[in-house]
Amino acid sequence: MQEMGNSLIEVRKRTGKRLQYLAGAVCILLVFVCYQNMEAIGKGPAISQIGAYLQEKLAVQAWKNCMPSMLESVETEKEKKSIGDILAEKMNGMFPVAEYTRELEEYNVQIESQLSYEMAAAQEGAEEARMQEENRRAGEEQAKKEQAKEDKEAGKSIEAVSRAENIAAQKQEMGTQVKAVEIPREKLYDFDYLIHSFYQVDRTTTIDGTQLNPDLLLGKSMKITAGKEAPQILIYHTHSQEGYCDSIPGDASTTVVGVGEYLTSLLREKYGFNVMHHTGEYDVVERDAAYSYAGPALEQILAENPSIEVVIDLHRDGVAETTHLVSEVNGKQSAKVMFFNGLSRTTKNGNLTNLPNQYIADNLAFSFQMKLAAEEYYPGFTRSIYLKGYRYNMHYCPKSLLVEVGAQTNTLQEAKNAMEPLADLLHKVLME
Repeated sequence: MQEMGNSLIEVRKRTGKRLQYLAGAVCILLVFVCYQNMEAIGKGPAISQIGAYLQEKLAVQAWKNCMPSMLESVETEKEKKSIGDILAEKMNGMFPVAEYTRELEEYNVQIESQLSYEMAAAQEGAEEARMQEENRRAGEEQAKKEQAKEDKEAGKSIEAVSRAENIAAQKQEMGTQVKAVEIPREKLYDFDYLIHSFYQVDRTTTIDGTQLNPDLLLGKSMKITAGKEAPQILIYHTHSQEGYCDSIPGDASTTVVGVGEYLTSLLREKYGFNVMHHTGEYDVVERDAAYSYAGPALEQILAENPSIEVVIDLHRDGVAETTHLVSEVNGKQSAKVMFFNGLSRTTKNGNLTNLPNQYIADNLAFSFQMKLAAEEYYPGFTRSIYLKGYRYNMHYCPKSLLVEVGAQTNTLQEAKNAMEPLADLLHKVLME
């Protein structure tokens, strides 16, 4: 009986397990059918997604299993590293991008940029000097050809031609310059060409074709009408303390004042002008107020000398220490010059009614005629005419000229050399 009872219990257990297996299989079949139906109507994940999920789970579990072995590999180090550090090292071992990036960040590009700038500047200067020399020679040859042609057409004898060549040679020895290039006047009516070829407009101001009109710029005569018995030209310095790289502290003759004295002597002795050189100091106490300090003195000088028709304010510019404003003129290294105009108008406030200048059109005509002559006779000698707001004491005289002679990186001799072509340009615009 007991054996039959045990046998019956064993049968029931096996039957129960089979029923459990069957129920599990039915459940799995139902889940499978359910997921397939849900996928068909877009309501649930596909079997492939379930498989991907299981694979991801297995991968995560495998990653967890391998982590202890990775950590054991660094147990012998003095300091334990974080998981992030370990991962970074592993990744860098396979893909050494981080170290390459660090090396790039340590590269000093400033040195290369500086060298590149200096090399480019030197190359540009050499090319400019070469082109200027070629233009000068071409101009001389062209002048000789034109003179010879005119002489032949007029029926001059060989002796007369020889005398004309001798006179031309004498003029060249005296420093009289012939045109290197000829700028077609019709091109000046193209405003884009005019503004980009002759001007630099500061962001503080604006200008358009109504003021930069070739008819106005060239139509105003800058010729001096008074005789030489009384002063015709006034040269002064709003900023008399401006010096050059080799100026001697306390010695005004080595500053822009000394440069002004040399210009004065050239205009007097070589070109016959009656020139007054005023050496008053207005930027010693407060540089920013120099124009205000210089104004009354300038007004008094003009009142006492009504014969003065031209006022020149001679300055020296300030630039980056790596910039060297120099060109070769007649075989001499000469500081470049820049003509400057104040327009009494700012971008922010418009026309400055509290700082009026009734001579803006005359001032613009004077600087443009000087710049145009410079481009034709001394290409590369002058920088673009700089236009800015305010008026810079240019309202006291129609023929007012503000000139920047080189910069602090030029030598005193380079600045003085620049006075020779500048004096010639003044003579051409004011007298010829």
